[in-house]
Amino acid sequence: MTVRSAGEVRFSHDEEVMGTVVSFRILSYRCADQVLLEALGEVCAFLHYVDDTFSTWKPASPISRLRRNEVAISDVPAEIPTVLTLCEEARSISGGWFDPWAMPGGVDPTGLVKGWAIEQSAGLLSDAGVDAAILNGGGDIAVIGAPEGSSYWPVGIQHPWRSDALACSLAVEAAVATSGSYERGLHLLDPRNALPSRQVASATVTGPSLAICDALATALAVGGDAVWERIVGLAGVEAYMIRPDGTEVASDGIIVVG
Repeated sequence: MTVRSAGEVRFSHDEEVMGTVVSFRILSYRCADQVLLEALGEVCAFLHYVDDTFSTWKPASPISRLRRNEVAISDVPAEIPTVLTLCEEARSISGGWFDPWAMPGGVDPTGLVKGWAIEQSAGLLSDAGVDAAILNGGGDIAVIGAPEGSSYWPVGIQHPWRSDALACSLAVEAAVATSGSYERGLHLLDPRNALPSRQVASATVTGPSLAICDALATALAVGGDAVWERIVGLAGVEAYMIRPDGTEVASDGIIVVG
């Protein structure tokens, strides 16, 4: 996803973590420069801690050990029960289309944890005095405030088949997440049978919580039309979907800009 003409960036940083790059674009802040740098350092350290804790690719990570039943839930870092509680919420509101417990190899919160980590990071920066910023981690976006003169951030949604084009631009006030198989191949699994899903080319969800948007975008990408009405019926949640045949559908409350 791409930010379009959001204003002059006062500070930027890119951090390689969690198998992607998390970009920070800060437009305004009321704290001293040194305070901002210290806060950003703490946020980046937090993101690496999350990666070390939740990566299923790292055999020694607490989540990997939990998946192998080597440790009990009471023995893992507190962030894991917190994230799994959010996963239970997302599983319930998605009608089971997002289900980390249905994945091969044991519980896998990958579809929510990156959004949660970026959402937490935005909160830390806001607490430090950042007024307007956007954090983007591989299509999971959390925003703080808005560019001067606007009430939202304009965020472009990548076209699933044209790498040089946007499908549309949306007005984002808090969080937006996009999921699909156009960049990483058929990696999204149907929780009903653990087979790759081909229901949707691109699924985007906006709402107040990036963690939940992340999970619901995964659910929509997997379930497509079967889960559409359930997701767009949630308070404060809007969605945009591109089907494999190229047809598109957007919820009534989503705002397309540009």
